[in-house]
Order: sequence, then C-alpha cells, then structure tokens
Amino acid sequence: MDRAKAFYEAALGMTLSKQEVGGQQMAWFPVEKETAYGATGSLILGEPGASATTVYFGVESIEDVLSRVTEGSVVVPKTAIGENFGFFAKLRDSEGNLIGIHSHS
Repeated sequence: MDRAKAFYEAALGMTLSKQEVGGQQMAWFPVEKETAYGATGSLILGEPGASATTVYFGVESIEDVLSRVTEGSVVVPKTAIGENFGFFAKLRDSEGNLIGIHSHS
C-alpha cells in the first residue's frame, strides 16, 4: 500500500490520506469539499488483475504525469482520441495495475 500510495502521489502530484476502514487498508484521493460530489476515489489493498477494469484519471497535462512515473511503466504513450476529445495514455502503476489518464490538451 505504501508503494502504491507513493506512486499515485508522485504521478498525479497530490497527497493521499491513508486509513484503515473495516479492516481494509485504504488510501483516499483528495477532494475539495466545496466542489465535491460522488466518490472521491481510493486505493484498496488487493491483488492486481490483468483483466480488471481500467480506471481513468482526468489530468491537466499527460506529459507532466508521464514524466513523474518512475516506479511503473508507460504502456500507451500520449495518444490523440479524435477531434475535440483530447488525449489519453495508459500506464502500469507500481503494483502492476493498468490505469489511464486523460487530458484535453
């Protein structure tokens, strides 16, 4: 959990809050309470899966995120989605999970 928490903090430039809830180790993504709605997101300790759902994070700059990935690996570099849909990239986190990132520029 500590390694995964450090990966997301470095890659996404934010601080996660580590807690244990109901016996589960968790690390929560930050949220601004004034603008928050729905789930804020969290890491929950478990086994990575190759066929799991890919979660995408909205980011300001794909290049900035990819430049901070040191523990994981880039699987798909910054790729245009199409006119007016922005760009995406896919990477493996420090635990082997596949995640995606998306930006408009």
